[in-house]
Amino acid sequence: MGKIAKNIKHLRSLKELTQEQFSIEVDISKSRVGSYEEGRSEPPIDTLIQLSDFFKIPIDALVKNDLTLAEEDTFIDIGNQRVLFPMRVDEHNENVIEVVTKEASAGYLQGYSDTEFIADLPIMSLDFLPTGKHRAFPIKGDSMHPWVKDGDVVVAEYMENPNNVKNNFCYIILTKDDGLVYKRVFTNDLESNYLTLSSDNKAYQPYSIHISEIMEIWQFKLNLCIGQYEEDELNPSNILSLMRSVGIELKDLKQRITDLEKN
Repeated sequence: MGKIAKNIKHLRSLKELTQEQFSIEVDISKSRVGSYEEGRSEPPIDTLIQLSDFFKIPIDALVKNDLTLAEEDTFIDIGNQRVLFPMRVDEHNENVIEVVTKEASAGYLQGYSDTEFIADLPIMSLDFLPTGKHRAFPIKGDSMHPWVKDGDVVVAEYMENPNNVKNNFCYIILTKDDGLVYKRVFTNDLESNYLTLSSDNKAYQPYSIHISEIMEIWQFKLNLCIGQYEEDELNPSNILSLMRSVGIELKDLKQRITDLEKN
């Protein structure tokens, strides 16, 4: 059974519709619905458009992505469409941080909304981070030097609406043209739906992008300065160990401050 067959069946079940109810909603015969869901035939392009409009999911996501791991709350609304936003939890049903390694970052633009791609990323949790959806991203280049160096890892929190960005704050931004970039954002032209992206390294010129170009935006929360390590020392295991040590150190510092306030 192909992905489109499993996706149609799964998305229909998320809406709690029988095949007959679904066939009425999308104006397709029940027999055709059954044929699509069982993989005996594939929907033609005009039917794919109908399904895309009904589920509010892009056609390429219906055809290419395995959506069977998705629940109703793992989609986010962008305009009049919904995009799959994989969420992972641990055994206690708590959100975990996916670590986008150096190797994974090259394919992030193609796989950012793919549950299979996200499922292959190493994960960890940091108890001291506030509630929210976080990811860790590797930084390339020197555009944010001296505060963030080539090879550092930035932990950032997902923002659902780019219009809510704060002026002169740093963000990880995903666009089709540039892929992943880490920039300081200025909102001086936000009323015209443009954001200005600026580098802390003044050798790079700022530039503007329209909000419609942004596919994901993540607000900076924590920088792990690992750029000084040799490349052969950096792997997912070492990165996770470093992140855990940061969590332990910060919790220890918090406890010391609490003890001082009591005295």
